[in-house]
Order: sequence, then structure tokens, then C-alpha cells
Amino acid sequence: MRTTRQRQVILEELRKVTSHPTADEVYEMVRKRLPHISLGTVYRNLELLSAAGEIQTLGLAGTQKRFDGNPANHYHARCLKCGRVIDLDLPVKALNGLEDAVAETSGFKVVGHRLKFLGLCPRCQKEEQKQDR
Repeated sequence: MRTTRQRQVILEELRKVTSHPTADEVYEMVRKRLPHISLGTVYRNLELLSAAGEIQTLGLAGTQKRFDGNPANHYHARCLKCGRVIDLDLPVKALNGLEDAVAETSGFKVVGHRLKFLGLCPRCQKEEQKQDR
């Protein structure tokens, strides 16, 4: 994949944050440096970067895709109420046995995995507690 100025800026901006932005949010970030970039260009480059393994695409049915500038194998938790996504500091090695088990039971040659936890973030939990009172 050829590295264009636009693609490089998108990658740099995405790697600056840990907020897992949507394509629209990436577009707003990139426009500060490249004011004439189009939303379509951002979308296309995010898909290309994801396909090339430079970034991760995080998706959950019924929600906008989010993008992660960290392509390394790591885990996420997503709030089912507000959609916030956070990185989890879990030891990746602790779950590598899962890949071996999948390979053994399915016959697949496992080359990686994605694991996402779903729940309510602390902020949304507090809001629900207030509503229950």
C-alpha cells in the first residue's frame, strides 16, 4: 500500500488518541491539519489502513464503526448504553490458550483473535442508579 500524505495524517491522528473515534470524529481531527480533505477520503483510507493491518476496526451491530490506532492484539470493553469503547489492560498471554483450544477443536489454523467485552461504563451505571431512586 502506497503511503500518501492524507493516509499518513489519518494514521498519525488516530494513533494520538485512545478514544476509539468514529470515522466522522477522525475526519474532524484530520481536518485541522488537512482542511480540504473530504469525508469520503477519510472513510476510504480508514478501510485501507484496516485491511492492511495498520489499525483495527471495531464494530458492533447497530452502531457506528470505531477505529483503533493500535493494531496489536489487545482487548476492549464497550458500553451498551453510550457506546464508549475502552482498552483493557489484560495480559494477552493469559488468553493465548484460547487460540490453541479453538485450533484443536475446529481444525482451524488460528492466526489471531478479537475479544470484546460488553456492559455498562461507570458513568452510565451512575446514571441508571440515579434513575432507579
